[in-house]
Amino acid sequence: MSKNNGSEKKMLKLGIAGSLVAAVCCFTPLLVWGVVGIGLGGLVGGLDYVLFPMLFASLGLVAQALYLDAGRFGPPPKWIIVIAVVVLSVGLIWFDFRFALGISIGAAGLVGLYWLYLARNSHTTETRTGR
Repeated sequence: MSKNNGSEKKMLKLGIAGSLVAAVCCFTPLLVWGVVGIGLGGLVGGLDYVLFPMLFASLGLVAQALYLDAGRFGPPPKWIIVIAVVVLSVGLIWFDFRFALGISIGAAGLVGLYWLYLARNSHTTETRTGR
């Protein structure tokens, strides 16, 4: 783990919180009940167009925070993350949200695999360099 000013931890917490909020709102009727309850039921039809990109962007924020926290191991993933967020969001809208659960679980799984990759390789790099 890097010894920086803690901004990576804040970014990680924000990304995880955003991912959880977006996932709960995407896959449960909680947000729909709340929006309808305050009299804004007309907005319900467009919630998925905001929530899924928010979910993917939050997962991207988690991936970036993991990269920074790992001591910036490997090439910077910023552009790959941005492209992945855009492709996943546009693809999900293109397919009319038919594969929403599978794509969302797959995106979260990729972030988890990236975390394992960083944890394994940053540890071996620290061992080789004596840090």
